[in-house]
Amino acid sequence: MLFVQANGARIPAIGLGTWELSGRPAARVVEQALRLGYRHIDTAQIYNNEREVGDGLRASGVRRDDIFLTTKVWTSHFTPYDLERSVKESLVRLRLPSVDLLLLHWPNPHVPLAETLGALSHAKRMGLTRHIGVSNFTVALIEQAVELSPEPLVCNQVEYHPYLDQTKVRAACDQHGLALVAYSPIARGRIKSDQTLAAIGRAHRKSPAQICLRWLVQQNVAAIPRTSRVERLSENIDIFDFELTDAEMAEIAALASPKGRLTDFGFAPKWD
Repeated sequence: MLFVQANGARIPAIGLGTWELSGRPAARVVEQALRLGYRHIDTAQIYNNEREVGDGLRASGVRRDDIFLTTKVWTSHFTPYDLERSVKESLVRLRLPSVDLLLLHWPNPHVPLAETLGALSHAKRMGLTRHIGVSNFTVALIEQAVELSPEPLVCNQVEYHPYLDQTKVRAACDQHGLALVAYSPIARGRIKSDQTLAAIGRAHRKSPAQICLRWLVQQNVAAIPRTSRVERLSENIDIFDFELTDAEMAEIAALASPKGRLTDFGFAPKWD
């Protein structure tokens, strides 16, 4: 397994996203992923599956120290008192003393960022998390966050796949020593029928999804594809035995379009 390193954190390059997974199936997928060799699991308060993710971790038999676990604080818990309380509740649901990475899930302009980052840093100093970071932050917000955070931030988790150009955000992360973690890395399955990815895949005997994930990893980006199917779990992690050429990397990057974004809620920031 490759790792993306940032401000003291070693983030496994491929992880399991758990958005929209719930109940017993969520626990089972987490357990199976860890047994297959995954060491990076991503959840969030708003996913309502922290309890099941914790169950899956324990059922896997993998040592807790070997797992990199992320959860994310929802925007309604961004005031200092609320943030600390909500993180402690997350840990009760996970039945764990701490997580490895705690993120602010989305920007919330209604609470001063300095206050929220102060509370996030306090959670780290209390030992509730080993590392802290942000998610869905724009270049301008990254600049602010890095300046305001009392503790170093290790990543920005954003939507990133071949149809969405994230050059500006990646450059800002690089500049400040932050890792970029890609959610929806296979564009929610849209890439399956992509002719460019299929052709490159044939050259390497890999699927379009594997080409997509390899493209991200070769940019030193960590990716957290979500799946509920075991065969997909095996496929998504089987990307470390080949390399894309510079020409192939450029060909994939050229698939980006202004309409490529899939996740865009009313409360989202003004994207770069």
